Amino acid sequence: MSQIIPYLWYDDQAEEAVQYYVSIFKDSKIEHISRYGEAGPMPEGMAMTVEFQIFGQDMLALNGGSPSAANGQPPVALFASCDTQDEVDDLWDKLSAGGRKLQCGWLVDKYGITWNIVPTGIAELLGSDDTEKQQRAMQAMLKMEKLDINELRRAYEGVAS
Repeated sequence: MSQIIPYLWYDDQAEEAVQYYVSIFKDSKIEHISRYGEAGPMPEGMAMTVEFQIFGQDMLALNGGSPSAANGQPPVALFASCDTQDEVDDLWDKLSAGGRKLQCGWLVDKYGITWNIVPTGIAELLGSDDTEKQQRAMQAMLKMEKLDINELRRAYEGVAS
């Protein structure tokens, strides 16, 4: 696993908020912004995720709609980027035991902490400049609870599973 990253959930102000934080903290920067395409679920062109750093700490902001509309999603969660599908499967099984499984790789553990368990490589699929491929990957992700990088790659390439 690469690392655990604080994940900040916004209705639709992630990009604005991150620009604000970066303007306040001297040792900070925006690393990457991925945007929603036609598949949504937010308006096309809106920032989907904003990867940034404050004092060397990687952070991630998401425009995910109203937290209350997303199964009571809290405004702060933990993001686990997994190097392999086996890591995704293992973390998902362990952290979701006694908790709640949500959509798009989200879960709430038995202690009430929200996690997003994501395979490395998903950012390239969802942030692709090839709109058609990106949309297929997004549509596939929106139908998943636990994320499956191989299924997402097949959707991206337009290969039926």
